[in-house]
Amino acid sequence: MKIAFVVQRYGAEIVGGSEYHCRLVAERLAERHEVDVVTTCARDYITWANEYPEGADRLRGVTVRRFSTSRTRDLAAFNRYSDWIFNTSHSRGDEMEWLKQQGPWSPGLIEYLERHQQQYDVLVFFTYLYAPTVLGIRVAPSKSLLVPTAHDEPALGLGIYEDVFSSAAAFAWNTDSERRMITSRFHLRALVEDVVGCGVDFPEGDVVSSTGERLKLAPSSRETLAPHLEGPANAFRRRHRIYNPFLLYGGRIDPGKGCEELLEYFQTYVNEGGDASLLLMGTKLMPLPDDPRVRFAGMLPDDERLHALEAATVVVVPSPYESLSLLALEAFAVGTPVLANARAEVLVEHCLRSNAGLFYADRWEFVEALKLLMKDAALRQAMGENGKAYIHRHYRWTTILHKYERIFSRMGGHTPVPPPRPPHRPRDRDRPREVSPARESRRPAASDGHADRQSRGTRDRRRRGGPRRDRPRDARSRRS
Repeated sequence: MKIAFVVQRYGAEIVGGSEYHCRLVAERLAERHEVDVVTTCARDYITWANEYPEGADRLRGVTVRRFSTSRTRDLAAFNRYSDWIFNTSHSRGDEMEWLKQQGPWSPGLIEYLERHQQQYDVLVFFTYLYAPTVLGIRVAPSKSLLVPTAHDEPALGLGIYEDVFSSAAAFAWNTDSERRMITSRFHLRALVEDVVGCGVDFPEGDVVSSTGERLKLAPSSRETLAPHLEGPANAFRRRHRIYNPFLLYGGRIDPGKGCEELLEYFQTYVNEGGDASLLLMGTKLMPLPDDPRVRFAGMLPDDERLHALEAATVVVVPSPYESLSLLALEAFAVGTPVLANARAEVLVEHCLRSNAGLFYADRWEFVEALKLLMKDAALRQAMGENGKAYIHRHYRWTTILHKYERIFSRMGGHTPVPPPRPPHRPRDRDRPREVSPARESRRPAASDGHADRQSRGTRDRRRRGGPRRDRPRDARSRRS
């Protein structure tokens, strides 16, 4: 098959968000199919300025076709226009003007799709929100697969998105909660749909059996370390001189991702006697406090990023807006428990289904949950094993790719590539003891009752929006 992925920006430097999700799927499908990515020359989602060269290029086995944007975004003007259009009666023309101001606006990209769509078997559109999807999905609706990466935001009230969701021939949802939200708002005519999500790589040295067990390979020879430094991530701790428990965040360091609130809550945790550090890795788009407990690691290579997740005591996901959260899934895959923002319904769903994370709706729940996770090693171990089992059940790459193949088959007669056979199942006497995952409808019991208290009184509050920041009113400043 020949497949075109259409996405607003694309590059190895873009880590996190729907663009990173798109790249991961495109690279793996390129091992089986001929894959093109049709995108813009923009790297920065704030301005959409042309930074990559226009034309075709190869990146990790994928042909990337870039088209220039015809205008940059005036953020202040766009935010004013957004405030007006979300709160005032307006015309269809007003919505198209909003879409143009939002960007990226690339007439050449749409012209390419119109001229060359017939050479592709499937067009896969990532993110419902932006002009490449809104305009591009009209070109060949019958072979268009939409990966919406949607969450509750004002833009969903615009009429132009009714056309987007009613045009797609197929949907690949990130989560059940995303599917419920969209199907409750829009009339879908799609013939094919599935909850797919994104695959997650397991760390090297771990083998997953067909029953979901984690079989550790014999560790390589290395120096004897203190107990809290033992394990595959000890080299990361040594390199970064981290010798105490730490909370890890990864992604764009931005108020729109909940990082400003995270810093405030973490300071309260410290003031209340908490003994841990906060390490942030990713792109810094806001100032950080001059505090020895708050450390900035910068952009890390993929392997180093994985080691950081393994080394962390707890991974925090502070964003109130998520459609999947690869950060949470990657933490689960390496056995690190998650502390998540309860205002993101997807994160709450992950925590409840996996039994591998806690969530907070306010400052004091953050403090108490973090204290509990930091002091209770047995709880962290149980949650870590639950998280690994959750990823094995739902987010192995073999499972994700087979779902895409099945969607392609139902869209146009393509014969799907079968998933590989599961590894040999070990005999009972060879099988290591494991912590059985709790039922998906419950979380691990907390010794001080905090985890039980979280399930009461916070669900109604998790939909509260965070403080408004100077960010695009499309609320996508959390995407990176």
